[in-house]
Order: sequence, then structure tokens, then C-alpha cells
Amino acid sequence: MEMPPKSPDGSEMSPQSKELVTSHTGSTLCMSSRSESVWTSASRSKWDIYHKPVIVVSVGAAVFLFGTVITSLSCFLTQNKDAYKMSGPAFLSLGLMLLVCGLVWIPIIRKKQKQRQKSQFLQSLKSFFFNR
Repeated sequence: MEMPPKSPDGSEMSPQSKELVTSHTGSTLCMSSRSESVWTSASRSKWDIYHKPVIVVSVGAAVFLFGTVITSLSCFLTQNKDAYKMSGPAFLSLGLMLLVCGLVWIPIIRKKQKQRQKSQFLQSLKSFFFNR
């Protein structure tokens, strides 16, 4: 009979070999997967789904408006005109980038939600036909 490898601290089995002996890879694979929401049908509110892109769009719009104000200040004020001319377009471009990223993110999430609904439907069909 083969002896398990001894760990450096003198215990009988190393932690890796204990994991291998007690591991149930089939059941733990489903529990530890990132797509746990496919297995659990917990409904999420619209805010839970869309809060990140809404925040990005809001911040982008605020930075864009701030850039617009700073750029327009360069036309009206004579003091620090060079600073306004340099920082205004930077805020404009940063705000526009965040605004567009958030607006593009929303349809991507919608498409993902539809795919998730389809996969849940297919999972239920598979379980219906194969569990007979």
C-alpha cells in the first residue's frame, strides 16, 4: 500500500493531497463557476443590471459639461486663457469618451440578458427531455 506524502510540518498528509482525496470535482465545478446565475433563477431589478452603465453615462455627461464650461470660459476670460484652452478640450474628450462607453454598454447588457434567458430556456428543455 502506498503511503501519502508527508508535509514539512510532520503531519500525515499534505493539504494538496487532502484536497485531492476529498474533492468532488463534478459537484464543485457547478457551484464555483462564474455563471452561477444560470443555475439560480433569482430575478434582479433593473437598477442591479444597469447601475454601472448609468453611473458611467452620468459621470461622462458631467465631465463633458464641465469641459464645455471651461472651454467657453477661454473665450470670455482673459486671465489664464492658456490653461482654459488646454484643460477644456481634455475634459470634453474625456467626458465624451465616458458618455459613449456607457451608451454602448447598455445594448451589450441587453443582448447578454436575452442570451441568458435563452440559455435558461434551453437548460429547462434539456432537463425536461433528458431526466425522463
